[in-house]
Amino acid sequence: MLKKYLWIAIIYLTTIQISNAQQSPWPIISSQTKPWTRLWWMGSAVDSSNLSICLRAYAKAGLGGVEITPIYGVKGYESRYLNYLSPEWNKALNTSILLAKQNEMGVDLNLGTGWPFGGPQISQDLASSRFFIQKYQIQAGQSRQITIELEQPQQHKKGAYLQVLTAYADTGETLILTDFVQKDGTLAWSPEKGTWTLYALFMGKTGQKVKRAAPGGEGWVMDHFSEKAFQQYIKRFDDSWKKVPEVRSFFNDSYEVYEANFTPDFLQKFQHLNGYDLRFYLQELASNELSEKVSRVKSDFKATLDYQLTQGFMKPWTDWAHAKGKKVRNQAHGSPANILDLYAQADIPECETFGSTYFPIKGLRRDTADIRKVHPEPLMMRFAPSAGHVMGKKLISAEAFTWLTEHFRTSLSQCKPEIEQLFLAGVNHVFFHGTTYSPAEANWPGWMFYAGVNFSPNNTFWPHLSGLNSYITRCQSILQMGKPANDVLIYSPIQDIWHQTGDVLQQIRVHEVDTWLYPTPFYQIAKRLKTKGYSFDFISDKQILQTKVENGLVKTATDASAYKVIIVPKTKYMPLETLEALQKLATAGAKIIFESLPADVNGLNQLEERRAVLKKINQGISSWAQISNLDSMEELLAKDAVVTEELVATGLQYIKRKAEEGTYYFLVNHTEKNIDTVVKINEVGKSVLLLDALTGKYGDVPFQKNIKGVNIRIQLKSGESVFVLVQNKLSDSAKKWKYEEERKATDLSTKQWSLAFQTGGPILPQNRTLRNLDFWTNTTDTTAQFFSGTALYSTQFEWKKSTSRYILDLGQVAESAKVFVNKQEVGILWSVPFQIDISKYLKNGTNVIEIEVANLMANRIRYMDQHQISWRNYHEINFVNAHYKPFDASNWKVMDAGLKGPVRIIETR
Repeated sequence: MLKKYLWIAIIYLTTIQISNAQQSPWPIISSQTKPWTRLWWMGSAVDSSNLSICLRAYAKAGLGGVEITPIYGVKGYESRYLNYLSPEWNKALNTSILLAKQNEMGVDLNLGTGWPFGGPQISQDLASSRFFIQKYQIQAGQSRQITIELEQPQQHKKGAYLQVLTAYADTGETLILTDFVQKDGTLAWSPEKGTWTLYALFMGKTGQKVKRAAPGGEGWVMDHFSEKAFQQYIKRFDDSWKKVPEVRSFFNDSYEVYEANFTPDFLQKFQHLNGYDLRFYLQELASNELSEKVSRVKSDFKATLDYQLTQGFMKPWTDWAHAKGKKVRNQAHGSPANILDLYAQADIPECETFGSTYFPIKGLRRDTADIRKVHPEPLMMRFAPSAGHVMGKKLISAEAFTWLTEHFRTSLSQCKPEIEQLFLAGVNHVFFHGTTYSPAEANWPGWMFYAGVNFSPNNTFWPHLSGLNSYITRCQSILQMGKPANDVLIYSPIQDIWHQTGDVLQQIRVHEVDTWLYPTPFYQIAKRLKTKGYSFDFISDKQILQTKVENGLVKTATDASAYKVIIVPKTKYMPLETLEALQKLATAGAKIIFESLPADVNGLNQLEERRAVLKKINQGISSWAQISNLDSMEELLAKDAVVTEELVATGLQYIKRKAEEGTYYFLVNHTEKNIDTVVKINEVGKSVLLLDALTGKYGDVPFQKNIKGVNIRIQLKSGESVFVLVQNKLSDSAKKWKYEEERKATDLSTKQWSLAFQTGGPILPQNRTLRNLDFWTNTTDTTAQFFSGTALYSTQFEWKKSTSRYILDLGQVAESAKVFVNKQEVGILWSVPFQIDISKYLKNGTNVIEIEVANLMANRIRYMDQHQISWRNYHEINFVNAHYKPFDASNWKVMDAGLKGPVRIIETR
């Protein structure tokens, strides 16, 4: 009988536990909601034992997956190198996939080594190509014979050849003379009269080889404009794999193919696409004149490159992957195409951050000497998310932290606002850049890649990395739910960029936004709308052509959210097809706002005929669209039920998503001030919940209804964030959100502290007693100044508890901490303002507080370079600093390390 009652009690308690677990508003965590990392295989010198150790460590730290990218190797380990795609390499790959699965992690695979795609299977004729144009003059009666030959001997070895020779007479006549050029290059033609200028277009090669290639991956970069080249490239994988590896997706890094602007069938494709023969316009192609005709020919040339890249590379690649049941993850930036369309072709479009952003967050360290003079542009980050949103993609990924700071000097706290900036742009699937596989026997600091933050177990912040990972995981668990809730589409006029005279190759690079993005009306509108608090995505010409109208709303794809309005910035060159599509959408009920009438059509062919059609449409445009300058556009948006989120006036930034249970707002305070105010949320609901992704805490908040939605109190210190869930139903949560009302603070800094060094090197300094709390580097002890690792600060104090809440404030931390109160782990403090609730851990009487602090790797690297201890020993680029100069830390100043405080216990209501 006793057993019976015992089982009933167990069942009852289990039911209660399950019920409580089900009440948590946080979504279910999966490997996909966790951050992933790029995993560099140096020389592919991997083995199953070390792979097991590494992947287990990655999973324990909270990483959800890896993207395997093989690169160049470490000197001295050549005997361990695995040749790319060899049976041994494939076995290592499959072992990694199995081990990852055992650790509940996913795997993506870079479909190449280093970058860009290329390798030994790419013959010279299929390698990345470019054209050369040479100019000659010939007169009637000229006795000297002309030889049409490329004046670059190195190109002869690469198989360069003449594609076309065009002659222009001083009378205006044009002839194609290609067939008059003999095998030895001599021209078997002379004019009967006048002076002629000849333009010879040669097909040559860029000569680029795969950068940072792994053993077995060396070779020419493929011709990305040629499907034939791609099919040859991919054949190596088909031949090597008896069974396709069980990866989630195949990855392609940013487009870094230099000077490639041609392919063997380019002239034919140009004529098919643009309706005229480029051979008769070589003088315009070669010209640097700022003329309209030159501009139009070059824009058509760029449009052809766009077509070749999307059809010759992206389409066959995605078709190949989909046929094998795999996804494609692609970085489109850097390419000479409309990156919105390239991103849209991928299953998982991916942007990247490069460099460091200035955030005026209180207490956030930013050393200008440590950063590259490249600043991430938040609106540039929106191109990949926009394409994903417009096409209804569920995941938008980002390569995060490329050259965030100088090596060994990046803190976890510096990562937080950069990640939040990506989230605000629409990213919901972060990849760290990155992690290097390093065997257990490798001496500290282990194997390292030259351009990323070292997210590996050898990094001194590794014991606290789970704090950052938990935060990202909670954020992404929400940001991967439902659909984006953006109201506005902003048309991106790529033709205005393509019509710029100059080089025929216009690459849309992350680092060159000051030339192709900042000067444009498109950027000015996007920046203005963002500042005013509107939510928007970008849309391309091609995407407009496939857009429909449903119930008066703009529907860009089956799985995409509906938009309320399309804004067309001031546009100089608009394709007639785009304007006609906009007119059709407006006729079907879509709301369209033009900043001004399109000034002209793009391209050269049938120019006057198309201009006539444009003129006719423009004459009636006011009957189906609204026209407004930037200053009065807000009034028109309001008429179309597009309202601004007024909360941005406080300095808060936001992004929102619609889910089944309601609407989520992600709010971030990146200002220098603490924000504590009532804000308006433009969503109507029956209850409001706040969720803190940093701690996992949540609770209901009181709210007041307004005309547009609800008013709620938001309390965020500088650097903090919170999710707001406006629910469609009454809340079933028993928890209430707790605001902080500070009463008094008790300073523990003046007490006697013990400092015990735990793990790290080069040697452990002597433990010590501190009369005044301070960084361990503020001493004459050189062993402490050279030390990188963890140390434990501890003290004890008397306390009398009340019903108040108690917040521990650590003050200045260099650089992260784990807190214990009375031998109980409270949590990890890795970001400003380094505060945590310790109420339930305190007791009446004597209390003991222990703070495990980890500093950065910099001081130990400084020691190693000063003592000429070898640690960088790589084939290729061995080893550069953030400014691509030889790395040397010997002249660095000692970085602050440890805990300076003041450490306070803040009593709040």
